[in-house]
Amino acid sequence: MSQQADGMSYNPGGEFKPVVQPGEFPFAVAYLDHMHILGMATALQQAGGELKYIYDTDSNRAADFQKQFPKAKLVENFEAILNSPEIKMVAAAAIPNERCHIGLQVMDAGKDYFTDKCPFTTLSQLASARAKAKETGQRYMVYFSERLHNAPTYHAGELVRMGAIGKLLQVIVTAPHRLSKESRPEWFFDKSRYGGILTDIGSHQFEQFLHYGDTTDATINFSRVENFNNSDKPDLDDFGETSLTLSNGVSCYCRIDWFTPNAARAWGDGRLFALGTEGYLEVRKYLDVGRPDNSPSVFLVNNHEEREIKFDGEQHFPFFGELILDCLNRTENAMTQEHAFMSAELSLKAQEMGEKNRSL
Repeated sequence: MSQQADGMSYNPGGEFKPVVQPGEFPFAVAYLDHMHILGMATALQQAGGELKYIYDTDSNRAADFQKQFPKAKLVENFEAILNSPEIKMVAAAAIPNERCHIGLQVMDAGKDYFTDKCPFTTLSQLASARAKAKETGQRYMVYFSERLHNAPTYHAGELVRMGAIGKLLQVIVTAPHRLSKESRPEWFFDKSRYGGILTDIGSHQFEQFLHYGDTTDATINFSRVENFNNSDKPDLDDFGETSLTLSNGVSCYCRIDWFTPNAARAWGDGRLFALGTEGYLEVRKYLDVGRPDNSPSVFLVNNHEEREIKFDGEQHFPFFGELILDCLNRTENAMTQEHAFMSAELSLKAQEMGEKNRSL
């Protein structure tokens, strides 16, 4: 499993496990502002999708992207994709505050939308997407890569939902990231465009909480955001934390920050801890500190076993094949629409509360 020093270009690769025949699922990519689009497009192709068209507002950036997908065709305007009857889905990674408007256009064109996280920067955007999904019947799906494109986190979630640690009581996530300030685009430091740390990175954590807890609702107990160490970028949140309780009583907490030190092998030493009535587990998502040759792992302890589950080599990421089949069959096996929307809603509300509790 490859690791990058900068999470913005993270692409874990994976196994080729097509769920459709060649040409059965043509899709397009557009708005390449965040390079998560590379992981999104790669995963869809590995699941059998065919990337047909590429569009970006920057023609040079589009041409560079095409080098990795040489069979795809560059188009000069987004309307060419919207008007193409063969395209089933549009994957996009626009600047966060622009993602909703793009998605509404995609859904109006009769196509499903697959956007990078965070899917929204305001609750009004979320409301408009909810209404459009109901009106059109099209999907507004989200690339929550910290679970969907991370084998140990995904596998641990399945273990929890299968009862491997009994009844779930608590989930804790720590999500450090490397700032790489000099390489970030200007919009990255403008809160009106990126939405705040809990809206943006936090959307991953809230998605994991809802999935592990197998529910679609929660109450936020406490939230806080700060700019501890980046006074030259006053709109940046470099720290955020939230405590919440799921509708079934599960306790959840996350800490998110931009303080990964330079010596770390990966862009962030992400961890997840889940406690149940019959055991517990820990997920070491990207690296295992102190063991340079060790792979990301899940550590599981229950009444029957104590073991480490290692994730070496290329991994299978089931979500993307399930997403393709959902698009074709109009099912909701990969992720329900309400799950995607509620994950975003919690992150937006946590950010709002966090702003009120800012101490600096």
